[in-house]
Amino acid sequence: MSVPLRSASCLRAFRRRSVAALAATALATPLALASATTEAAAAHASPARDSAAAQAGKRVQEGDKLARKLVRRTTAKGAARHLKALSAIAGASDGHRGAGSRGHDRSAAYAGALLKAAGYKVSFQKFDFTYRETLAEKLTVLSPEQRDVPLTLMTYTKSTPEGGIEAPVAVVPVDADGSSGCEAGDYAGGAYQGRIALIKRGGCSFAQKQAVAADAGAVGAVVYNNEEGALNGTLGDPDAARIPTGGITRADGEALAEQAGKGGSLGVTVNLEVREHQEVRTTHNVLAETRGGDPDNTVMLGAHLDSVPEGPGINDNGSGSAGILETALRLAEAGHKGEHTSKHANKVRFALWSAEELGLLGAEHYVARLPAAERKKIALYLNFDMIASPNFGIFAYDGDDSDGTGSGPGPEGSAALEKDLVDFMATRGLETRGKDFDGRSDYGPFIEAGIPAGGTFTGAEGVKTAEQQKLWGGTAGEAYDSCYHQSCDTVKNVDMRAFDANVKAIANAVGHYAWDTGALPDGADRPAAGRPAPAKGTGSSPSAYGPYKGAHLLR
Repeated sequence: MSVPLRSASCLRAFRRRSVAALAATALATPLALASATTEAAAAHASPARDSAAAQAGKRVQEGDKLARKLVRRTTAKGAARHLKALSAIAGASDGHRGAGSRGHDRSAAYAGALLKAAGYKVSFQKFDFTYRETLAEKLTVLSPEQRDVPLTLMTYTKSTPEGGIEAPVAVVPVDADGSSGCEAGDYAGGAYQGRIALIKRGGCSFAQKQAVAADAGAVGAVVYNNEEGALNGTLGDPDAARIPTGGITRADGEALAEQAGKGGSLGVTVNLEVREHQEVRTTHNVLAETRGGDPDNTVMLGAHLDSVPEGPGINDNGSGSAGILETALRLAEAGHKGEHTSKHANKVRFALWSAEELGLLGAEHYVARLPAAERKKIALYLNFDMIASPNFGIFAYDGDDSDGTGSGPGPEGSAALEKDLVDFMATRGLETRGKDFDGRSDYGPFIEAGIPAGGTFTGAEGVKTAEQQKLWGGTAGEAYDSCYHQSCDTVKNVDMRAFDANVKAIANAVGHYAWDTGALPDGADRPAAGRPAPAKGTGSSPSAYGPYKGAHLLR
């Protein structure tokens, strides 16, 4: 049977339809396969996703349970036992627990023994530091008329001879931006050789100011404040010191500058005596970590154990140390009962730092010696310093910089730490206010390393406002701690309500983060550093920790 031939146009149309059909088939086949593969993968992935979500949910639930138990069991009454022990140690050790002293060594031994007996892996991290002690700080105007000007030496300064140095005052001009004495050009228009430079605070570190003054030939430097109050500064480290340096108030500085300006050729002559005893000593950080938990996701909490040489340091910072120690013991107790510690997801590490009062030296030593890979294993650091001030405020470090003041936010994740602390304090009926990451405590090196940080604080020499009195009670117009860095910082210098709330805040954080750090960034994804590192021999770069390094201003 013959088949009639189709016309060319019909053939072309047929071919077009055939090619289209083949193309559709070719396209449809991988799409169908892909669809089948996707459906199969989804079928397999769905249980995996469900399993991961279930595990995450379990961690949250376990963290909630552990936190509730620890909050219930960890109390100011229990922590107060450690305050009494630290007080007794200071009483038997020349009245203080300063780094490098018998009092600190005994405090470290006390804490380490308790933590070791509780089952923690305990280590004493040894390091050398420059111990300092003020011997003399005095500024006397000799002419045209004699008077004394209150002065505070800058820590780690070069010392004058006993009896001081006598020299004319040379005023360093203030630039349009408010800075003074930060560059060689600031000294170009005057004679500073053999004189004492009078420099206004602002624009750079005190270390830089005295170094530039020394280059201009000055034999001493007096820096006057650019705001109200005494100027309690530091050069940051002994290597930065070039000439004897001290600080005075703004009012005294402006009066001295005006007098020097009116003095004509006679000018103003002063005697500057700043003498500081310095010697290399050895001290230890106390580190204790759980034997279980993921070492690649370590939760870290700390407080400084050392006091100033002026007193026993019970609020500053026996309170933070006692809170850390009591929480660690209660966590271990839960583990011994088979409840949580031996099985919680994350490793927990507690630190009791030394030489914080000399410029965060213990925490700096610890962080500086951690390899980059080990730093990334630390999920967070929480710091607790002065948590029982008698005229207390309730402050949490401002991780997200929502207050918009000071040194800016902490590394990514710090905002979540702040929120958790604020939310917990609210459950205790306490409203929280933000505290700038200004460099006054041991979170500084962790922030510099890019590690999320937070913590609580109840106030030092700052003055409580009327608005804060309405929030927390106490006395407006008085310091949060009127015994700050004094011999009266004893067991009587503690508010138990503030102490209890903060001790429980530590316990709550340990309970939750021992199981769950899901709200924080993965350490492997963090940048290598959060803020610029201090420059050796220049005190510190302006943005390294904030305006402070421990209790002393850097700039």
